[in-house]
Amino acid sequence: MSNEAATATTAAEAAPAPEPIPHGLGASLPAADARAKTEGTFPYAADLWAEGLLWAAVLRSPHPHARIKSIDTTHAREMPGVRAVVTHEDVPGSPLHGRGTADRPVFASEVVRHHGEPIAAVAADHPDTARLAAAAVIVEYEVLDPVTDPEQAFEAEPLHPDGNLIRHIPLRHGDPDAAGDIVVEGLYRIGRQDPAPIGAEAGLAVPRPDGGVELYLASTDPHTDRDRAAACYGLEPERVKVVVTGVPGATADREDQGFQLPLGLLALKTGCPVKLTATREESFLGHVHRHPTLLRYRHHADAEGRLVKVEAQILLDAGAYADTSSEALAAAVGFACGPYVVPNAFIEGWAVRTNNPPSGHVRGEGAMQVCAAYEAQMDKLAKKLGVDPAELRLRNAMATGDVLPTGQTVTCPAPVAELLQAVRDHPLPALPKDTPEDEWLLPGGPEGAGEPGAVRRGVGYGLGMVHMLGAEGADEVSTATVKVHDGVATVLCAAVETGQGFATLARQIVQDTLGIDEVHVAPVDTDQPPAGAGCRGRHTWVSGGAVERAAKMVRTQLLQPLAHKFGMSTELLQITDGKITSYDGVLSTTVTEALDGKELWATAQCRPHPTEPLNETGQGDAFVGMAFCAIRAVVDVDIELGSVRVVELALAQDVGRVLNPAQLEARIEAGVTQGVGIALTENLRSARGLIRHPDLTGYSLPTALDAPDIRIVKLVEERDVVAPFGAKAVSAVPVVTSPAAIASAVRAATGRPVNRLPIRPQAAVVTGQ
Repeated sequence: MSNEAATATTAAEAAPAPEPIPHGLGASLPAADARAKTEGTFPYAADLWAEGLLWAAVLRSPHPHARIKSIDTTHAREMPGVRAVVTHEDVPGSPLHGRGTADRPVFASEVVRHHGEPIAAVAADHPDTARLAAAAVIVEYEVLDPVTDPEQAFEAEPLHPDGNLIRHIPLRHGDPDAAGDIVVEGLYRIGRQDPAPIGAEAGLAVPRPDGGVELYLASTDPHTDRDRAAACYGLEPERVKVVVTGVPGATADREDQGFQLPLGLLALKTGCPVKLTATREESFLGHVHRHPTLLRYRHHADAEGRLVKVEAQILLDAGAYADTSSEALAAAVGFACGPYVVPNAFIEGWAVRTNNPPSGHVRGEGAMQVCAAYEAQMDKLAKKLGVDPAELRLRNAMATGDVLPTGQTVTCPAPVAELLQAVRDHPLPALPKDTPEDEWLLPGGPEGAGEPGAVRRGVGYGLGMVHMLGAEGADEVSTATVKVHDGVATVLCAAVETGQGFATLARQIVQDTLGIDEVHVAPVDTDQPPAGAGCRGRHTWVSGGAVERAAKMVRTQLLQPLAHKFGMSTELLQITDGKITSYDGVLSTTVTEALDGKELWATAQCRPHPTEPLNETGQGDAFVGMAFCAIRAVVDVDIELGSVRVVELALAQDVGRVLNPAQLEARIEAGVTQGVGIALTENLRSARGLIRHPDLTGYSLPTALDAPDIRIVKLVEERDVVAPFGAKAVSAVPVVTSPAAIASAVRAATGRPVNRLPIRPQAAVVTGQ
C-alpha cells in the first residue's frame, strides 16, 4: 500500500460518520424551502411574469367618509398605453364581498366609508402609466363628517344599509346579585395593530380560453377567495382558479380582496395577463387590522382574593365593514375573564361600524384585547389586597373540568397553575450594572439620553388563553391525499404554508407513518379539495389530521399483502426506520422491498367535533379546543423619560405534544416578539379616519435589537385526546399573553396604572421622584 493510500485510509477511518438526517414526528426537520428563502431564490407573487403582461393600479378614496357625486374616467381611458379602466359599473356579478359578511363593495359607487376604499382600477402597459391613469380618474366627492368614535356609532346615522351595530353579545352566567368584599374597576384601551407582512400584496391574473381566469396570489384561503371572486365575476367557481404563490409571512388574513378582485376584472376585460404589486402605503390602507377596543371592567373578590364576579363591557371598532368582527367578539366575550375560575360573570360585548380603517382577523383577535384588561384587573386586586400578584393568580387558576363563563366545560388539558408556577420559580435575570459603561442596559439603547439612576426594574405576569380552529358551529374540515410511487411520497393538500410549518409537518407525518424519507408537498391550487383558512392552528389540527388519516390508509394498503402472506393482521406489523417487522420477529423487510414498484394512494378528511353558536345569553359550547400560556416579564423603565426596555420574558406553555422542537421554539419566539411590538411600539394611528403615516417609518415594528431574552421555561406535553397527535397551536397564545405581562411589569416598576396599549412614554413617567 502506498503512503498516499495509507494516509487516505487513515483519514477516512478518522472522519466522523455523517449525522443522520432528522425525520418523523418529534424531530427538528428543517423546512424544505429554508435554503431558497435564505438565498433569495424563493418565488413570491411579486416575482411573477407572463407574456404580454399589463400592469394594474387602484384608485383609492382620500376621504374616510364621502358621497360620490360623479366618476369621470375619460382622461384616464384616453392616456397612451392604458388598456382598461374599471369601476363599479364594470362588475358583472355580485358587487359585494367580505370574509365574514358580504357587505363590502368591490368598488365604491355611492358612498366611501373608509380612507383607502377602492374606487376604480386601471390596466396599462407600464406600472407608471397605470398609476398616472388611476390618478387621472376624476371623482367628485361631497365630503361627510366621519364617525370615528365607536361609542358614537350607537347614536350616529347608519353608515351602512345593515346599520352600525354588527353584533351584540350579552353574556349572563351565575348570580347577578353576587358581590365581593373587594371591588376594583378599570377602563382600558387597545390600539390598532397592522399585520405588517414582510411583503406587501402582489398578484397576477391570467385569462383562460374558456372565459375564466386564473389568479396567482399569496392567498391563505384559496377556495374561499376563489368562490368570492367567481361571484364577483359572474362566473361558475370551476372557471376561476386560484394558484397559491409563495406567501411572504402571514399573521392574519394575508390578502385584501379589494386588491384581488380588480386584478381579475382587468384580466377578463383586456384578455391579457395583469399584474398588481401594492406599495406599502396601499397595503396599510387596504387590508384589515386588529380591532381597536375599549374595555370597562369591574372585578369582585372575597377577602382571600378569590374571584366572585366579573362585570365587563367590551366595544370593538370594526371599521367600515363587518369582516370577521362577529367571530372576534365571540372570542373576546368568551375569554373576557381569562383562565380563571369565575362563578358569576356578566359581560356586554358589541362590535360596531365606524369610518375608521377596516378591522378583521389578526392573530389572537379578541383574546389579546381582553387579556390586557383582565390581567390589569388582577394586578389591581393584588395591590388592594396586599397579595403577591403571582399568588393571587394561582388562587384563581383554571383547571381541566372548570367551566367558562359561556357555560362550556373545559375538557382539554388546562395546566394553568403549573405554567404559572414554572415561570414564577424561574431565576430572575441579573440586575443591571451600576456603572454606565454598558449603555445597552439603558432603556434607550446606545446613545440613549437616560441616566442609570432613573431606571427602575419591574416584574409582572400574564396568563393568556386562545381558542383553536373556528368557533360557534364553523364547519372545520380539510382533505388530503397521500401518493406513493417509486419509493417517493407526495402529499396533496390545499393547506397553505404561511410560515407556520405545515409543509414540514406533513412531511414528518408521512415519514413517521410510512417509513419513507423522501416526501414532497405539492403546490396548492383550487383544483385540489378545500382545506380551509390558515389561521388559529387549523392546519396543524385539521389538515395534519387529514394527512395522517390518508397516510394510514396507504400504510394499510402497503402492509395488507404481507399480513395476508404470513396470516396475521396489519395491526401486528410496525414500520420503524424504513423497516417493516412483525411483533414476533418472523417478518422483517424494508419498505422499499415491500413497495416493489407499486403505486399507492388514498384520500381522507378530518373534521373535529362540532361546536354551537352562543345563545341569546352568551351560553354554548362554542370552542373546539383551547391553549394556555404563562409569561413573566422583566422590564427596565426610565421613569424620567418613560422609555421601556424588556429585559426578559420567561414563558411556560401548554403545547399538547411537541411535533418539531426547533419549529415550535421559533414559533413561540416569533409570537412573543410580536407581542413586544403590540405592547410598546405598534399603533396604526388615524386622525378623523385618515391613517397617519401609512408606512414602516410611521408604524414602528420591533427589530432584533428590541427583542428581549426569551426563556422557554417549560412546555407541558399533556396531549389533547380529541386533537390529532394531541398537539395544540403554539403561536397565537404568546402574542395574546406577552403584552399583558409587559404592561404588568411596567406597572410594577412605576406604580402607574398603564391602562392603554401600546404603552405610551407618558404612561411610564413617574413625577416627584
